[in-house]
Amino acid sequence: MQALPIFINITNRRCVVIGGGDVAARKVTMLLKANAAVELYSPELCHELSDLASAEKITHINANFQPSQLEGACLVIAATDDEAVNTAVSLAAKALNIPVNVVDSPALCTFTMASIVERSPIVIAISSEGNAPVLARYIRTKIETMLPASYGRIAEIAGEFRDKVKAKFTTTQQRRIFWEGVLQGPIVERILSGQDEAARRALDDVLSDKADPKHHGEVYLVGGGPGDPDLLTFRALRLMQQCDVCVYDKLVSPEVMELVRRDAELIYVGKSRDQHTLPQEEINELLARLALEGKRVLRLKGGDPFIFGRGGEEIETLMQRGVPFQVVPGITAANGVSSYAGIPLTHRDYAQACLFITGHLKEGNVDLDWVAMSRPRQTVVIYMGLVGMEKICEQLIAHGVSPDMPAAVVQQGTTQKQRVVVATLKDLAAKVKEAQIKAPCLTIIGEVVHLRERLNWFEPGAN
Repeated sequence: MQALPIFINITNRRCVVIGGGDVAARKVTMLLKANAAVELYSPELCHELSDLASAEKITHINANFQPSQLEGACLVIAATDDEAVNTAVSLAAKALNIPVNVVDSPALCTFTMASIVERSPIVIAISSEGNAPVLARYIRTKIETMLPASYGRIAEIAGEFRDKVKAKFTTTQQRRIFWEGVLQGPIVERILSGQDEAARRALDDVLSDKADPKHHGEVYLVGGGPGDPDLLTFRALRLMQQCDVCVYDKLVSPEVMELVRRDAELIYVGKSRDQHTLPQEEINELLARLALEGKRVLRLKGGDPFIFGRGGEEIETLMQRGVPFQVVPGITAANGVSSYAGIPLTHRDYAQACLFITGHLKEGNVDLDWVAMSRPRQTVVIYMGLVGMEKICEQLIAHGVSPDMPAAVVQQGTTQKQRVVVATLKDLAAKVKEAQIKAPCLTIIGEVVHLRERLNWFEPGAN
């Protein structure tokens, strides 16, 4: 290690920047985030710095560099494109024993600016000691994907309880054990899911010996998206990696299941037409029972849990049982599959509305809202419509939809096994049967299907 990483408090302290271009603007932005009093010397300013000066967020002095400008500063940054000026700034700052950074000139610096991952008050700095700043930024990007934005709130709430914890636990080891239990348990999950007040109440309960910080179960109701694992949210992936039990559906793709924690218990509760592994009521009770046993339960569903996923029914039971839970939305099949099929669901020339319908016909009865589905200038997306497709097409035509209306059926959309059948409404059922399309699939009906020929971008099997 050639340089000591330290954090300096520069709040309301005078920091001098020499230079008025885009590079200087980036440095000024970082200084302002740290609440510095920025004083900038330059004959010219870029638009961003000009706006900051006009808003009186920085002090701008229209002048070329003079060594006297640095006197009394707590740090100095040189960000000009003139090597002679940058060298002069460096020498003057060193003579005054003021820390100085010269952009892209490590030899002239007494400190370097790190790449920052900010989750204030948590701040992570990555430095290559000036050797490879692009690599440092690349590493920062990797870390950004690993740390939820709400980690800063965890630190803030921990800070609020610091004195209470110190009063209850007299030794450093006791406090460390306490915080380790909190950070690995459901209290942190409350904060990460935006339930800050619930987390504060839980911490108060723990400190008053009303509860244990970690031995409580919880249910994570997570949308697994339409199939492509790259479409998972950061939060979904994090919860998938920390669950004790995964209760999953038929529509969760194998690629997504591969990302579930390896040693988690897997419980399949998938449903097919006329074949239910577990009735919905028993699934609801299963989730509650597992959580009450102290387990972290991942309820993983294809698409989004609140769009034909019966997620609302499951959390009703959890609320009745007093089981903590959080809901993580997923990309629903309509959005993901249509995008990968090159079919926008709305378009100002074709459709100003979009209707999501479940085509699962109970006992073969056709009981859909045909009038609503037959309105012009809209897109109709049908989930689970494969079995009743012939009846659906017949009824739409009978209710005034043109037999030549374009339609598409997409099988295993967003995955490398994606297949798309495009037809008119009058011959859709026959073409789907001929192509031997099987579930899971999605049906899209509307003028927007015309756009697939131009907008088709995804080529399964191309990788």
